[in-house]
Amino acid sequence: MTDDVPLPGLAAPKPEDPHYLGHRERLRERFLATPAALPDYEMLELLLSTAIPRKDVKPLAKELIARFGSLAEALAADAAALGEVEGLGPASVAMLKVVHEAAIRLTRAQVMARPVLTRWDQLLDYCTAAMARLPAEQFRLLFLDRKNVLIADELQQKGTVDHTPLYPREVVRRALELHASSVIMVHNHPSGDPAPSKADLEMTRLVRDALAAIGIQLHDHLVIGRKGHASFKGMGLL
Repeated sequence: MTDDVPLPGLAAPKPEDPHYLGHRERLRERFLATPAALPDYEMLELLLSTAIPRKDVKPLAKELIARFGSLAEALAADAAALGEVEGLGPASVAMLKVVHEAAIRLTRAQVMARPVLTRWDQLLDYCTAAMARLPAEQFRLLFLDRKNVLIADELQQKGTVDHTPLYPREVVRRALELHASSVIMVHNHPSGDPAPSKADLEMTRLVRDALAAIGIQLHDHLVIGRKGHASFKGMGLL
């Protein structure tokens, strides 16, 4: 599984007008004209062609869609899982993960240092991009000031496929250090189903009560999954 990179000292082969070059150029033109019109596998074609310029990558793009299900799932896949795909070398895997990280940073930039409550959809987009497809649970804490501006976004804990420990005293300590007025808890369900579990309900109650004791509000607890999200506040659980 190697990328299409010539060995040092050897000239790269120069095939006579490979059939895929014209297709690739037309694909670029279609993308620039109407980006949203390209199906997932063609988006992957364009991405892969940057790392593998001297090979027809359409079969590889289609294999990635077949294996992972969609462009989003392929980009979010673990690097080790991508490395198991025949034809994907280190440069191709790194390129796909760079695109994924760029998407996360782009959505994060839409909410950082801005009033969160007026950008709720953007916040959900960021949380979904960052967490929905992770193979194990993670807990993030979003700290807001008195104007509901997001002042800090911190990964608090990483756990297993169905459990992440979160300690109320650590949430309180960090909220005090940041002079936060409210907190939003966010964690993911790798199963894809965002429905809160009994453990989620109990943990939320403990954190809410610990924060309330020092005058800080738990604004919401979001559970993120491939199938959508759940809001404790929206469900009447806060």
